Amino acid sequence: MNDIVKLSSEIANLLKKNKQTVSVIESSSGGLISSALLSQEGASTYYMGGQVIYTLQSIRAITDLRIRELKEKNIRSSSEPFVLLIAQKACSLYESDWAIGESGAAGPSGNGYGDPAGYSCFAVAGKKEKTSHIYTNSEIRVENMETFAKAALEQFFEILKTN
Repeated sequence: MNDIVKLSSEIANLLKKNKQTVSVIESSSGGLISSALLSQEGASTYYMGGQVIYTLQSIRAITDLRIRELKEKNIRSSSEPFVLLIAQKACSLYESDWAIGESGAAGPSGNGYGDPAGYSCFAVAGKKEKTSHIYTNSEIRVENMETFAKAALEQFFEILKTN
């Protein structure tokens, strides 16, 4: 967790320096992305808000789409198109410059979409958009959650450094 806190410190410094804001909608990282960003002094100047979505009801509340409508668009939870969609929704909902979206399967078993434990997708939306995924090959839930959060924050940091 110390790596995540150090990384979030660097992110916070860049966001404050550039007078930019971020929001987060996450799932299998369980709020760790938001927690890391909020752990920094002055978080209220750059952190606009966040949510942990974990049910079909929460997905619908965020996307304003039914699961059937997402399927019609070839979007399913725990996929790169889905995390980009929720990150875009976060930018809009919280009126933030940037947003991070994340969804996957923390473990110890896989999710209902056939993804194994240790699989997560994450995205950044805003001035630049990027999606990615990670597979840890582990069933250890807490470790996976931390790894997912770190991977999402690393991707965001790399984008921030170049914008």
